[in-house]
Amino acid sequence: MKKIISLLTVAMLIVCALTGCGGSKEAVATDGSTSMNKVIGALGEAFEADTGITVTYNATGSGAGIQAVQEGRCDIGLASRNLKDEEKAKGLEGTILAYDGIAIIVNPNNPVSDLSVETIAKIYTGEIKNWKEVGGNDAEIVLIGREAGSGTRDGFESITDTEDKCKYRQELTSTGDVITTVASNPAAIGYASLASVKDTVKALTVDGVKASETTIKDGSYVVQRPFVLVTKKDAKLSESAQKFFDYITSESANEIIISAGVVPAN
Repeated sequence: MKKIISLLTVAMLIVCALTGCGGSKEAVATDGSTSMNKVIGALGEAFEADTGITVTYNATGSGAGIQAVQEGRCDIGLASRNLKDEEKAKGLEGTILAYDGIAIIVNPNNPVSDLSVETIAKIYTGEIKNWKEVGGNDAEIVLIGREAGSGTRDGFESITDTEDKCKYRQELTSTGDVITTVASNPAAIGYASLASVKDTVKALTVDGVKASETTIKDGSYVVQRPFVLVTKKDAKLSESAQKFFDYITSESANEIIISAGVVPAN
């Protein structure tokens, strides 16, 4: 009998060694805004290094991320806009993680370097159709935007007062697609998360103000929006998800948030 017990004990130790005692590896599921890729990626890596808990990120867009929380398909939704009243009425709540500038981007070869909010609105609604009308080359302006449900699009259209008025040539499903498309077309204009902008495109100043941490924080760069963590108001997060939530909303995470190109909310 003692020999059998000893063999069973050895077998259990071997299983623990091979699979890791304590069951399956902990994970936190996030879902939503493609613009939050860089900041959530950086925070997730730091959190996993500290705790061993994996953070997954599903880049589906703000609207889809909000729906995923509502349907219980993720722990934390990610939205690059504030929640709407109807979403709050469904029991969701938003916590602002950071603020991000929405860069107005053109091809690097475009001579235009500054536009006012009013001019940007006139371009996107089709009132201004040619770059020569704003000091650029004689070329028809190609309007690039995001898909309906995008937090970046909601923020841009709200600030420029162009909701349901934009004459988009293309409506793309990710920040990266907008940047790539504008980079490949000398006549294109688009908008994208400042944190994601690369040197393949040129970010314009708006009303003479360059987007930066300082101008976003003091509000002088007006084309900006919040990065929001979305959760269910009356439902507790899992222990791992709560640890991640507390970690990324603490002041100790601010350096990581800043390194990702956005401005911490706290």
